[in-house]
Amino acid sequence: MGQPAKKLDTSSTSIIGNTVRPFGMRDKLGYMFGDWGNDFFFILAASFLMVFYTDVYHISPALVGTLFLVARLWDAIADVTVGRFIDSRKAGKNGKFRPWIFRMSFPLVIVGVLMFVHIPGMSTGFYEAYAFITYLLWGTLYSTVNIPYGSMASVMTSDPVERTTLSTFRSLGGALAGLIINVAGPLILFVDNKADANRFILGAIIFGILSLTCYMACYKLTVERIVAPESETPKGNFAQTVKGLGKNKPLLWILVASLLFLVCFMLVGTVNVYLFKDYFSNAKALSMVGLIQTVALIIAMPMVKPLVAKFGKKELASGGLFLSIIVYTLLYFLPNLTAGQFTGVLAVGMFGFSFFNLVIWAFVTDVIDYHEYLTGLREDGTVYSIYSFARKVGQAVAGGLGGYAIAAVGYNSTSQSQTQEALSGIHSLATLVPAVILLVVFLILVFFYPLNKKRTMQLTADLAERRKVQN
Repeated sequence: MGQPAKKLDTSSTSIIGNTVRPFGMRDKLGYMFGDWGNDFFFILAASFLMVFYTDVYHISPALVGTLFLVARLWDAIADVTVGRFIDSRKAGKNGKFRPWIFRMSFPLVIVGVLMFVHIPGMSTGFYEAYAFITYLLWGTLYSTVNIPYGSMASVMTSDPVERTTLSTFRSLGGALAGLIINVAGPLILFVDNKADANRFILGAIIFGILSLTCYMACYKLTVERIVAPESETPKGNFAQTVKGLGKNKPLLWILVASLLFLVCFMLVGTVNVYLFKDYFSNAKALSMVGLIQTVALIIAMPMVKPLVAKFGKKELASGGLFLSIIVYTLLYFLPNLTAGQFTGVLAVGMFGFSFFNLVIWAFVTDVIDYHEYLTGLREDGTVYSIYSFARKVGQAVAGGLGGYAIAAVGYNSTSQSQTQEALSGIHSLATLVPAVILLVVFLILVFFYPLNKKRTMQLTADLAERRKVQN
């Protein structure tokens, strides 16, 4: 790669020597537990909170969409604020990021349970206000745990291959949470094909206990190894940080791609509940969808490291997305499939996009390195929070889009059955829309994201050489 616009400061990074154990499987498992803890409530909310609000609180889908839109935009601001705040803190004996996971996971889980409390006999206005307050508070607290967790990957090891394994283990943690939520969730939360208030609070308590257990395992098993000296905080470098972010083309394009990908699958997660509950009249079939999605990811996992080594992250993710595009397009043109047939075809698409999910967090560590390459500043929390900002915008769009789209196709939560027009609209939302969005993500990765295999390896080598000289 060419020379950076500014040379790295000689104190930009250092790697702790023999004071900590070497990076190994214990760290990978600990990092896996972190996303496992995150996704117990993230996936529960993404998959089932809308149906809880519409069918238990009887809030209109359009208003739920507005709530999700407002909350995610607020969370995006919270992410950047938390990222800058943490980067300005000194690293303690337990690191800079890990202590925040320990401190903030307790209030996060408590508020997560409170989101699913239903007090019988209250007015619609009460339920609307309660939903807004608890959901906004939960999202804010989520930032205080997720930003430190996501930032931590780039300081656990500087080895790009091991960072790819961290990304894979993180995805495995999310998949395991998804397996439990999507397989056990419908069995716990629905009674006679209807959302049940008592079952929802029971599920929230169970998943809350599991979430907290995973957070504690993450805290205990991981170690931060790469540290920036105390003199290097972003307090006096904000303008330089912003300038570097603006020049960071890999970051900008992966932000757009990730935003669209997240919009796609949060929308699909929301719509699938209505697809199986109303279109296929089989809400419990969602359990099989969740199981197959996790199995597809587990099958893809051992393929990632050798395929990335041979072809590169960008190339592998693009190929997987192309397979998913074909599958979703095919499903759109096959509206008369049974729930089982639909799920069987969908399994191939799930296998395809699993590769993107498995390497996405390794993309993030690459763009954090690229930021250091451009600016000489090691700002893991800030850069990760910018990435998380884009994801929250994607969640905002997906939350709003999901509610508005379900309302637009004519879904009526008070009706015992839906019109054929509404059912056809739900099917299109679950098939054609993801096919189009994934096509755009595919084109971005292929034609605009610049860090292919060759350039990524050169970036790693350049930074390693400079750190060697500085130390």
